[in-house]
Amino acid sequence: MFSHQPWYHGNITRSTAEDLLSKAGKDGSFLLRDSESIQGAYALCVLYQNCVYTYRILPNEDKKLSVQASEGVPIRFFTLLPDLVEAYYKENMGLVTHLQYPVQKEKEEEPEEEPEQFSLPPQLPPRNISGNESKDCHSDSSRGTDRGTELARPSISDTYLQRLQQIDISNISEDHQKSIQEYFRTSVCLDAEQVQNGNPTLPHLKKLTQSICKNLNSEIARTLPSLEALQKVLDPPLSPGAGRLRSQLSGDANQSVAFRLEQLTKLIYSLEDKTKNAVFEFVGYDGGHRKSLIPPVMFEVKCDSLGISNKMYLKVDVEGGKVYFKKSKDGPEDKYFVHNKILQLVKSQKMHNRLALVVETEKEKTQRKDYVFDDTKKREGFCQLLQQMKNKHSGKPEPDMITIFVGTWNMGNANPPQNITSWLQSKGQGKTHDDTANQIPHDIYVIGTQEDPLGEKDWIETVRGALRDITNISFKQIATQTLWSIRIVVLAKPEHENRFSHVFSDSVKTGIANALGNKGAVGVSFMFNRTSFGFVNSHLTSGSEKKLRRNQNYISILRFLNLGDKKLNPFDITHRFTHLFWLGDLNYRVDLPSQEAENIVMKIKQQQYQELLAKDQLSIEREERKVFLEYVEEEITFAPTYRFERDTRERYAYTKAKATGTKYNLPSWCDRVLRKSYPMVHVVCNSYGCTNDIMTSDHSPVFATFDVGVTSQFVSKNDLSTDAQGAIKIMNCVAILLTKSKTKFFIEYHSSCLEKFVKSPEGENQENTEGSIKVRFGGQVELTPIIADPEYLLDQHILICVKSTDCDESYGEGCVALRSAESSYTEFSIKLTHHGEHTGHLTGGIQLPKSEGKQAEKLYDFIKVGDDPGAGKGKSGESTKISSSVLASDISNPSYMGVGYKSNNQADRGASNIMSPRTGPSSGHSSKDMTHGNLSPKKSSYDHATSSPTTKTSTPISEDGQPPEMFDNPLYGSMSGSRGGKDHLSPPDPHFSFPKTDLDTDRQAPVPTPRNRSFTCSETKPQLSSATNTTSSGLQSQIITKKPVVPSRSEGGMTGPNRPPIPVKSRSGQPQELQPKPRDYRDSSELPSKIRPQTRPGQPKDVHHESSQPLKMGRPLK
Repeated sequence: MFSHQPWYHGNITRSTAEDLLSKAGKDGSFLLRDSESIQGAYALCVLYQNCVYTYRILPNEDKKLSVQASEGVPIRFFTLLPDLVEAYYKENMGLVTHLQYPVQKEKEEEPEEEPEQFSLPPQLPPRNISGNESKDCHSDSSRGTDRGTELARPSISDTYLQRLQQIDISNISEDHQKSIQEYFRTSVCLDAEQVQNGNPTLPHLKKLTQSICKNLNSEIARTLPSLEALQKVLDPPLSPGAGRLRSQLSGDANQSVAFRLEQLTKLIYSLEDKTKNAVFEFVGYDGGHRKSLIPPVMFEVKCDSLGISNKMYLKVDVEGGKVYFKKSKDGPEDKYFVHNKILQLVKSQKMHNRLALVVETEKEKTQRKDYVFDDTKKREGFCQLLQQMKNKHSGKPEPDMITIFVGTWNMGNANPPQNITSWLQSKGQGKTHDDTANQIPHDIYVIGTQEDPLGEKDWIETVRGALRDITNISFKQIATQTLWSIRIVVLAKPEHENRFSHVFSDSVKTGIANALGNKGAVGVSFMFNRTSFGFVNSHLTSGSEKKLRRNQNYISILRFLNLGDKKLNPFDITHRFTHLFWLGDLNYRVDLPSQEAENIVMKIKQQQYQELLAKDQLSIEREERKVFLEYVEEEITFAPTYRFERDTRERYAYTKAKATGTKYNLPSWCDRVLRKSYPMVHVVCNSYGCTNDIMTSDHSPVFATFDVGVTSQFVSKNDLSTDAQGAIKIMNCVAILLTKSKTKFFIEYHSSCLEKFVKSPEGENQENTEGSIKVRFGGQVELTPIIADPEYLLDQHILICVKSTDCDESYGEGCVALRSAESSYTEFSIKLTHHGEHTGHLTGGIQLPKSEGKQAEKLYDFIKVGDDPGAGKGKSGESTKISSSVLASDISNPSYMGVGYKSNNQADRGASNIMSPRTGPSSGHSSKDMTHGNLSPKKSSYDHATSSPTTKTSTPISEDGQPPEMFDNPLYGSMSGSRGGKDHLSPPDPHFSFPKTDLDTDRQAPVPTPRNRSFTCSETKPQLSSATNTTSSGLQSQIITKKPVVPSRSEGGMTGPNRPPIPVKSRSGQPQELQPKPRDYRDSSELPSKIRPQTRPGQPKDVHHESSQPLKMGRPLK
């Protein structure tokens, strides 16, 4: 409405407005934008003394506008916005300064879309046209076109005759050949004249099709009554008139062939559905696991026994709930373990084909069995089958883990092939599923397509049919949303249908002028029991040079895609969901010169992807924090998915002839899947790749599969009268906001565990560096949860929004996991974002109501990532219950806003995304030694994308590579009787302490306490008991809480320039005996106790493997 006004900037973001005013640099510079918090309101932004002041302009009931200015100034109302602006050019109107210099809009980027999609094709050079054709097709002067224009382009007859000559029609009957040639020679021009005269029925084309389909018509007339008779039998006898209507239809020979074929197709679909429904109902089919039988699968493995490698066979019977251990393929099946006796699977972190099974033997003892599979994919297939078996036979009424398939495919406006099962089974290149796991159906399938030529119903039936062929399950449609040719479909197992609620869908256009839907996004959100999910399928701007436009597309989608809980209005979609998945043709390219095309293709053939990925625009933009802040993408190990020649995957078509010249589309990873989850939730990526055999488009379909933790309606196991009472306490919050705004701030706390959101008192502004402000929120805020049971609270999250008092707009949002404060008061540090931009960070403390309860076991704790077998070095009854075989990302979600935590009782929480007091020079060493820290595992093909909240594992990592011992763990039973090891409690050498830095001056020493359940930590050493001396502070106290044997890894070659040299014999109280190869205990339930080696100095390789990657994640930066 006011777009012609130079000062009106529409729906730009607050940070963009601040940037524009800062560039203007004059006091009195101003602009107007739309309010982010109130629809229909505006924000007047004024620059004064290098600070931006924002005033809300609100409409009243009569739609008259007024400015919320200083108190004591009379309120004036205006009918039009220009009149309001004109009035505030005067002084003393209640603003910090009167309006003087309107800030002009920035020039908008020119439309980026390919013009051929919306205009005529480029003109071809004139060609000679024969007199007859000219007379036939161009003599009518009523066309109202210039003769020169007609000669400048070919006639419609010429165009199609030329195309016809390029097609092989030798297999067509001679009379049909003549009919088609005659139509394009003369009749098509007559049809064109009919259209110009107002008759769009194309009578000559109808005549041609009737001639060609003469035999088809008679065949339809013969076939349709038979199918209708079959349908009458299947139909319930409720509407006798329906049969008569269908009989009339089949007898109506005057209907067009296309119409009758459509009726025939619909009738066949209807017959299939009705027959299946009738048969399924008759046999009691419910769509569940019972009818989707997973056949037994055999795995060939190697097992070490007393140093001798033996071949064995493991047979997994998912339906029967048993794993058979056989010495030969056809041997007897007399030795097996039932599902409830298989306590845990531990994947080796170093050997990606090694797996340990922890089983319960007869006398309540546990036994660890190590096996080596043929390859990593076989191991993963075995793990997925056993996880499926555990889920199936758990007896839990509601799942706490589900599997999700996410697929994206730019179909290139071409119909799909008959078979798309390889896509839905994650087969092809990259990180893929093993054939042994093909029969396992996922709980939810999310399919995103771009340039989809099919109708919504046809595409859904295509996908459902393919899934039915694979799984024998008729999947239910949960949601779908389509914007032009961009579509998202969500399908789920029938057994989950009643677990879905609050289903929403929406779309955003980002095409030319944000008005065309050829580019944009569609989204779907829902609740699965008590867990929120969001899925966004986007098709962003194309063209290698349009990177900035793609970034703008992303921000627009974030701001305007309306999904999820409407009560979370201050938050965009990146914060509204426990799990958010973003998929689609994002169109980011490999940023190399066009002359490098042949070199790129050569590198792809040699599978040298890393050099090309270093130039991937999306990766670069993410590293520069311009888009997809804190999202996670699995490692790419597959070839670029665009741009192929159709009908082959052997050649890339990287050139495209256009009217303006040759356009280069270098091979690129356009099609991607990213995810973002709340901190400390369980997420594991099991596959990420593309297909090899679906070739109808110039894009290859991309797939990704995930194990995802979910929660259900909570039912307390305690007596309601004795349930824990109390409040969640948040205190000592300090925010650093990247803004030049001059205003006051407060914090809003939102959560599904609260009845309503809670506001904090107004904060106190303190000066900070240029372009930012420090706000201290004194006092304590108490949040009263609807349920105070700790088992419930530990699965909850608090969403935090820092808002301004002047216009109630958000200046940054973040999230804190209550699990971080499980044991005691915990300090947190989270990054703040707003509309996809980094806007600051917030620190504070959080404390939960005290309780003696413990959290229930989760099914996803069944599989953990550990290390090669090694002898554990803990002492029975100590804090060694925190076995340290899990990667850091198993216990915290590193993708969420760089959240960090620091607890007064860190030792007993293991790694729960803590702000560890590591600092630069010592981080390479201490990251391995610390028993907590937000670390990232080494990138590997299969194990590194795990994120789990409960931090439990089965076995500790030993540094010497020897067989491990079992620690006390409710999963295993007590092992304390089989261990000694008093020599492990010797005091640490002061050489192992690291200097305390200014970052840690206000941090208190950790105080270990006993635990009710076994949590895992991110490192490899068990911790000491609560009896350990805790009077020291800073890093030294943390080292004391770990076994002093840890730094002995330096003796194995890890001493580097950033660490003090450690004398080999300076460790007090530690025996220096070395045992290069002790007895192998892995096949015995009698675990080693005293004959454990302390160190093996000759393992620098392993040390490097584990300590190199933690440098990548570390603690969040302030």
